[in-house]
Amino acid sequence: MPFFIIAGAVNAFLAVALGAFGAHALKEKLSEKYLAIWETAVQYQMFHAVALLVIGVLLSTSLLGPVSSLNWAGYLLLAGIIIFSGSLYVLSLTGIGVLGAITPIGGVAFLAGWVMLIVAVVKHTN
Repeated sequence: MPFFIIAGAVNAFLAVALGAFGAHALKEKLSEKYLAIWETAVQYQMFHAVALLVIGVLLSTSLLGPVSSLNWAGYLLLAGIIIFSGSLYVLSLTGIGVLGAITPIGGVAFLAGWVMLIVAVVKHTN
């Protein structure tokens, strides 16, 4: 099953839906500060949803083959979406500032996922 293609498509769908929700339903309910935080969450979710799609395609073709680094990259990017974007969505809706301390954990997961993608490509080219 192409897990990362499905995960990427689901997250892209959610990013579009949550972006529209923020632009229409939350525009009058959130302050500019929290609306900007919401938009950041949507942007990062979409960027990394596309990356999940790419990883899924790379895993399902013979381009790089079954490289464990690609699996790690995908899982780390998915964790980053959940932790980074998820914490920002909740922060925007609740105003609970301590959630901002969780967000960098998701950012680190994003960074580690990108590094693992680089590792997968370097391993394949050597």
